[in-house]
Amino acid sequence: MTDRFSTVLLRQLNAGILPYLLILAHIGLGSVLVYVAPRSNIAFLVLISSLLSLYVLKADQRFKLVAGAVLALLIIPVIGVRNIFYLEVIFQISVFAALALGLNIVVGFAGLLDLGYVAFYAVGAYLWAFFGSQQYFVLSFAPGTQPSNLPFLLPGDAFYLFLFIAIIIAALTGILLGLPVLRLRGDYLAIVTLGFGEVIRVLANNLDKPLNFTNGPQGITPIQRPTMPEWAVQGFNDLFGPLIGHTVSPADMYNLFFYLLALLVILVIILVTRRLNDSKIGRAWTAVREDETAAIAMGIPLVRMKLAAFAVGASFAGVMGVLLAASRTFISPESFSFMQSIGVLSMVILGGSGSIPGVILGAAVVTILNLQILQGFSLYLSELRQSEAIIPLINFAWKDLSTQLDPAKYQRLFFGLILILMMIFRPAGLIPAKRRRRKLADDPATAE
Repeated sequence: MTDRFSTVLLRQLNAGILPYLLILAHIGLGSVLVYVAPRSNIAFLVLISSLLSLYVLKADQRFKLVAGAVLALLIIPVIGVRNIFYLEVIFQISVFAALALGLNIVVGFAGLLDLGYVAFYAVGAYLWAFFGSQQYFVLSFAPGTQPSNLPFLLPGDAFYLFLFIAIIIAALTGILLGLPVLRLRGDYLAIVTLGFGEVIRVLANNLDKPLNFTNGPQGITPIQRPTMPEWAVQGFNDLFGPLIGHTVSPADMYNLFFYLLALLVILVIILVTRRLNDSKIGRAWTAVREDETAAIAMGIPLVRMKLAAFAVGASFAGVMGVLLAASRTFISPESFSFMQSIGVLSMVILGGSGSIPGVILGAAVVTILNLQILQGFSLYLSELRQSEAIIPLINFAWKDLSTQLDPAKYQRLFFGLILILMMIFRPAGLIPAKRRRRKLADDPATAE
């Protein structure tokens, strides 16, 4: 009944020029709200949800491309520089969307459950962290000590080269993981990949002796960033300075730079993923996911297809690891825990396993829930605790509210409830893949 109602509603909204007007109204309303109230979370959610309107509503592709380009390259940079936190949220969405797309190759396309996916993310991050910092020259020093005036091993602009090197190194790491687990499937595969992810994290945590490669739990810093041209800062201030209301510093320009670079990387990843999904390799992955025995009988090279899935998925994580290390200028093993892998997997399941727009939406929902909704609610409760306000009906003072009820502490509980509700009411995800949707529609138990 719900699907039928949504179908009828979309049909009404997609009539004539109405979708064009709705898209323009959504983008315009969100832009005005964020510009007037640059610190409002609700205004930001209205603006960022306009991307969903671009996807759902049926309009000419050229119109959608122009509207999306204006939103991504003009509106978001302007409002992001006015409030850097928004730019940080969008950067995090881009990073996790790329990770979710990579894991979607392994889990959604090939049907291989990988619980250690964040290990490839760590490989890319530590690759640039080692060569783009002073860590090479502190190999013989004790962990945590870093004498001043040490040179950097490579110039900061080598970062661009390492984006491509990380793709190769992470892909090779994915193949090394795939080789010993080719005969495994299901729970056994999940346990081995989980162990692989923990091995990488423990190595990063303990490779500070006898030679100090990773600086142990204290992490590596400072990590170089590429050079920011002065003409870029000056040109941006000349064009958008009146709209922003202040001069943009080079530090703020780096936030904008990494946002644009992450946007470029994720567009390339989406293009590669779509091409792979519509190719012979994508169909072979689908066959392997549905039935390995039948796939072998049809002549599909099972070993090669599994290794290809691990390599492609790992390469996406590797390039984003380099981007993370350069943007943060600091990394530590805590950033690559097992819970990070579970978080990325939850994005894939929430959005729709095998669906490219679905996993992007899942990454956006989980990231916004983490960085804005739960944290914003926690800050609001903290303000209430510091006030003398009283709940009228029960005569309870907010200042007596226990800090153990902080919503940010129950992040995993909320994710678990969301996933349970998704499996009950929408098992195919928010935006299910076409094959998955047809399969569920043909299943009598699911239909009932």
